[in-house]
Amino acid sequence: MNNIGTGKINKWTSTLISGTNKLTLKDLQDQVIVITGASSGIGLKTARMAAAKGAKVVAAARNEDALQELVEELKAKGHAATFVKADVGREEDVHAIAKTAIEEFGRFDTWVNNAGISVWGYAFDVTNEDIKRMVDTNFWGVVYGTQVAVKHFKERDVPGALINVGSLFGDRGTLVQSTYAPSKFAVHGWTESIRMELEKEQAPVSVTLIHPGRIDTPYNEHARSYLEKQPAHRGMIYPPEAVAEAILYAAEHPKRDMFIGSQAKALELLGTLLPRLTDRLMERIIYPTQHVERPSKPREESALYKAGYGMHERGTNVGWMRKRSLYVKACKHPILTTIAAGVGLTVWSLAKRKD
Repeated sequence: MNNIGTGKINKWTSTLISGTNKLTLKDLQDQVIVITGASSGIGLKTARMAAAKGAKVVAAARNEDALQELVEELKAKGHAATFVKADVGREEDVHAIAKTAIEEFGRFDTWVNNAGISVWGYAFDVTNEDIKRMVDTNFWGVVYGTQVAVKHFKERDVPGALINVGSLFGDRGTLVQSTYAPSKFAVHGWTESIRMELEKEQAPVSVTLIHPGRIDTPYNEHARSYLEKQPAHRGMIYPPEAVAEAILYAAEHPKRDMFIGSQAKALELLGTLLPRLTDRLMERIIYPTQHVERPSKPREESALYKAGYGMHERGTNVGWMRKRSLYVKACKHPILTTIAAGVGLTVWSLAKRKD
C-alpha cells in the first residue's frame, strides 16, 4: 500500500515539476503554421524557414503587397502558403486569419503571435494616443490570437502550439523604450497566466514564451521615434534566424520559455538578483546603445498607424552581428546543457579548493 502511494506521489511530483501535460506536437512538415507580423523581420524569416521545412504557411500582416510577394516566392519554390491582410489590433482581423487558415488548409497546428511595434522615447514625452495604439498591437493582438488559437485546438482536441513573442524588455524595464516595455510585460504576464489555466484543465495546447534579445530586424525603422537621433540597436545583436529557430523548435517540442541570446537570460537573472545594480547599469548604457548618429525619421513615417515597408529581414542596426545564438542551440538540448553546466561547476569547485 505504501509503495503504491509513493508511486502516485512521485508521478504527481514529476508532472508538477515538468510543467507539461506531455503533449506530442506534429513535425513541421505535417503542420499548418500561422505567423503574424510575417511581412518583415522575425516573422518573414520564420515564414521562410517554416516553409523550407515543409510546413504550410499562413502569413498575416498589414502590408498586403509584401505578403503577396512572400507567398508568390514560397509557391515558386513548391511550398504551400496563403496570406491575410490583417491588423492584429483589430479582433475581427484576427478572426479572419483563423478563418482563412481553416478554409485554405482545414486547420492550423501552430499559431505564432509575433506582430509588434515600438515607440522610442522617454515615457512622459510619448502621447497617450501612441501608447494605446502600440498596446493594441503588442498586447491585444496577442490576446486575440491566443483566444482564437486555443478555441481551435480545443475544438479539434488535437495538440497545438501557441507561441507568443515577448522581449528581454518584458522581463526587465528599460529607458527610451519605456512605454514599449510595459506592453511586453503584459504579454509575459498573460502568457504565464493562461499557460497555468490551460495546464490545470489539461487542454491540448503547448504554450511557449519567446524572449528575444537585441535582434537585427527593421523593428527600429518601423518604430515611432521621439528621439532626435535614429533608433537602432548597438552592441551584441542576434540575427532574426536565431529567433525563427527557437519559434520553430517550440512548434515541434513543448517548451515553456526560449531565450534568444545569453544577453536576454543574463538581463533577466541580473534584474532578479541585483535589481538596484541593474537599474544603475541600464541608466548608464541604454541610451547610448539605442540610437545611431543620424537624424531620426519623422514620426509620421513610422509604422505605428500604417504598414511599414516589407520583405526585409534585417534592419539598420550596428555592432557585433552574431551569426547564431548558441544559447538557443543549448536550450534545444537541455540534457547536454545540464551536463556541461555540471562539469563546469565541478571544475570551478576543484579550482577553488586548490586556491
